[in-house]
Amino acid sequence: MNLPNIITMARLLTVPVVVWAIASGQMKIACLLFLAAGLSDAVDGFLAKRFGMTSELGAHLDPLADKALIMSIYISLGIAEAIPRWIVILVVSRDILIIGGVMLAWFLGKPITVRPLLVSKLNTVAQIIFACLILFSLGFGFNTGIVEIAALFLVAALTLLSIGFYVRDWVRHMNSSDGLET
Repeated sequence: MNLPNIITMARLLTVPVVVWAIASGQMKIACLLFLAAGLSDAVDGFLAKRFGMTSELGAHLDPLADKALIMSIYISLGIAEAIPRWIVILVVSRDILIIGGVMLAWFLGKPITVRPLLVSKLNTVAQIIFACLILFSLGFGFNTGIVEIAALFLVAALTLLSIGFYVRDWVRHMNSSDGLET
C-alpha cells in the first residue's frame, strides 16, 4: 500500500458520499466532491508515474474507483431526473457489456485482456465533462444550455462507438484460433 493507492482508496470511499449528496439535493457538495475526486485521480497518477510508485494493486484499483464514481454519479443523476434515463442506461450498459464479455471469454476458456481504446478514453473525458456541467448547473446555478446538450450527445455517440469497437475486438478474439488475439 503506497500513497497513490491510499489516494485511490479515498476516492473510492467518496462514492457513497457523492451518491448521498446527489440523493439529498446537495449538489454543491456533490460537485465539489466530484472535482476533488478528479483532482485526486490526477495526483495519484502523477505520483505513481513520477516517483515509480506504480503497483499491480493500483493498476486495478484506479480504474475501479473511476468506474464506480462515474457510474454512481450517472445512476444518481438519472434517479434524481437531472439527466435523461436513456443516457444512464447507455453508459451503464456499456460497462456491463465489457465486464460480461470479459467474464464470458474467461468462462469459455479464452481469457481476454481489455486494453483501453482511444475512443473509450475520449468517452470517459466526455462523461466527466457532462457530469461536471450538470453538477455545476445544479449546484451553482450556471446555465450550461447548448453546451450541456452537445456534451450529452457527444457522450452518447462516443459510448456507442466504444461499444462497437469493443464488440468488434471481442468477436475477433473469440473467433481467433489461438485465443490470444485481441
